[in-house]
Amino acid sequence: MHASTPLTPEESKRWLDKHLQPKTQSSSDTPPPGRTEPVNPKVGNPMPEGKRPSWFHVPAPGGQHTRFAKLKETVRELKLATVCEEAQCPNIGECWNGGTATIMLLGDTCTRGCKFCAVKTDIAPEPADEMEPWNTADAVAQMGINYVVLTSVDRDDMPDGGAAHFAQTVGLIKFRSPAMRVECLAGDYAGDLRSVEVLAESGLDVFAHNIETVERLQPFVRDKRANYAQSLGVLAHAKVSAPSGHRLYTKSSIMLGLGETQEEVLATMQDLRAVGVDVLTLGQYLRPTDHHLAVVEYVTPEQFDWYRERGEQMGFRYVASGPMVRSSYKAGELFVEAMMDEDEEKSNLEQQLGMTAETDWQSRGRIAKHEKHEKVLALETGASS
Repeated sequence: MHASTPLTPEESKRWLDKHLQPKTQSSSDTPPPGRTEPVNPKVGNPMPEGKRPSWFHVPAPGGQHTRFAKLKETVRELKLATVCEEAQCPNIGECWNGGTATIMLLGDTCTRGCKFCAVKTDIAPEPADEMEPWNTADAVAQMGINYVVLTSVDRDDMPDGGAAHFAQTVGLIKFRSPAMRVECLAGDYAGDLRSVEVLAESGLDVFAHNIETVERLQPFVRDKRANYAQSLGVLAHAKVSAPSGHRLYTKSSIMLGLGETQEEVLATMQDLRAVGVDVLTLGQYLRPTDHHLAVVEYVTPEQFDWYRERGEQMGFRYVASGPMVRSSYKAGELFVEAMMDEDEEKSNLEQQLGMTAETDWQSRGRIAKHEKHEKVLALETGASS
């Protein structure tokens, strides 16, 4: 086409779509080499031969004059627990230096005994701290952040599984910090959908619940009180339980390296998309201690990239897929916050124009803004990038 020839609207849209596509490796229908034969994981099994692959190396947490140190001091002063510490997350340095911690409600002891998790377990934990919702809201207000992730241990000893305590915390955070975006990583409440409704109606922005692994491996990996269909039911019900006019995003996560096949992973992704899950994360399972399930294999970055491409094709709004990705992860939160900003602007524009507005669903402009903000914060506080 000659340079002076004006483009039609359709040609302009095609040009923009082509040149604004996010940079990814070339997609292929042929998956990279991966597991095709199913394996069952087991505690005490031998680990993969050789050293852990180089892509698992992460920087150590920062020193005294970083956001890591300040955040750690804040959670100690207010007697809060974080899943970052309790579950021994390898990304704690990156996330805490970025000013984000996942606060764990209802104590630090879980009533379940999943074979992959390092959180303490007991059939009769200490009673929930009645001041925890207020302390959490205070901590979040002091952190100087726009997006917070709350999670909790499973509390099967409580009639509602702790849903009311969780919802009260969300409400107080929103009262103290009205513009705060709140993501809640919740349990399955033993399938009690009324408890799911209590949390979904609390005003949170993202309802996350992890399916953890493929259907075949559920009894090997999760506590016997959890199951595949129950988790899908929780995610589906949360989606339809949001208050009228409130947009609620749903999110889930899959661990890889436990003996699942590529076909099983794709089937799980399709099942999650079928119940309306918006955001998906996939990460490598790493054994926390010798008393937990042995790793069956280390999934390569190329395989994670391939799953991400498949997930995007399935229609997930966002897929974070990589060896070090976890269900609550700074990079993922950055994108989800940007996505919510974009959707809010689109909704406001539609109301003003009375018509459907085009939106940059990849939120590239918003992500750039948030990334710039994070870099400024890091410079101001002396945190390493």
